[in-house]
Amino acid sequence: MDLLTHVLVAYLLTAGIVGLHPQYLAAGALAGGLPDADALFFPLARRFPLLRHHGITHSVFGVSVIAVAGAFLAPLILPGSPLLYFVVMEVGGLAHVLQDGFTQFSVPPLAPFSDKRLQMDADRAVNIITLIVSAVGFYVLLDVERNRVTYDVYTATLWVLVAFFVAYFGIRLAGRLAIGRRLKELGELHQPVPTSNPFVWLLLRETNTEGRVRTSWARYVLGRGIVEGPHSVDGPIDAAPHDGAPGSEREALEWSYPLARRASRVIESTYHFGEAFREASGAWVAVWYSLEFSAFGRSAAVRVRFPASGGPAEVKSTFYRPRLRPV
Repeated sequence: MDLLTHVLVAYLLTAGIVGLHPQYLAAGALAGGLPDADALFFPLARRFPLLRHHGITHSVFGVSVIAVAGAFLAPLILPGSPLLYFVVMEVGGLAHVLQDGFTQFSVPPLAPFSDKRLQMDADRAVNIITLIVSAVGFYVLLDVERNRVTYDVYTATLWVLVAFFVAYFGIRLAGRLAIGRRLKELGELHQPVPTSNPFVWLLLRETNTEGRVRTSWARYVLGRGIVEGPHSVDGPIDAAPHDGAPGSEREALEWSYPLARRASRVIESTYHFGEAFREASGAWVAVWYSLEFSAFGRSAAVRVRFPASGGPAEVKSTFYRPRLRPV
């Protein structure tokens, strides 16, 4: 979940608990975003792993420490009940942990007592849909409507936003559960990966055997099943000796894969796929793109061009619109 969505969801929960009291709304919204402040601990995280991103601040213990501190400090800034400050900050922080548990990045809710991870893998960590809704929601609530509309209109806007997030998370979780029940029927495609469309998923399988990585994927739509694929591609992790220019799509993919992995941590660390084509000049171009880091139909990618003359390959990180359109 993106930071804006964390903050807005905490804001909505606070409004539902204590009403439209500015001091509590501010405290709850702040607590909804504070767990991500662990990014500031990056220099220390190598020495103290609990301080890494999605570490101790993304646990019940970490959230509670923040809430207790807020209960003592917040009344010194804005008058209010320490108990209510604690409640709204605790709820806002726990909502952040739960939302992150929906994504592909796991969180340790019981740290430091247990490193058991929570990962439902039902949504992306940053989704353009929730990001837009959150940004527009804050603009409407805090600028367009604030002190300009009646209380009933303002609360109606809050309920509309609540309904959106309940429906969104409900669809995501229902989709993940539905696919989980059907995994045995889907053969080798055992890993569901959410896309920016809550109704569309990618089903994947990646194997690493004898120095070769093979990726297969298919597009799955809730209620319709597999609508495209499966497609497969594989390549060697280490470059094999070769001379001249590739003579086929297969060679272009084989030769380019090690170059793409070295050029981009995104390609190396996420599910990815490759395509190759020949230009009118005779040069072969291979593009390896992430199946997970994408937006607006484009993916983070590495483009490798092999000149027809057989000169050095041209390697460039880019954003690419896949021909097979998996995202």
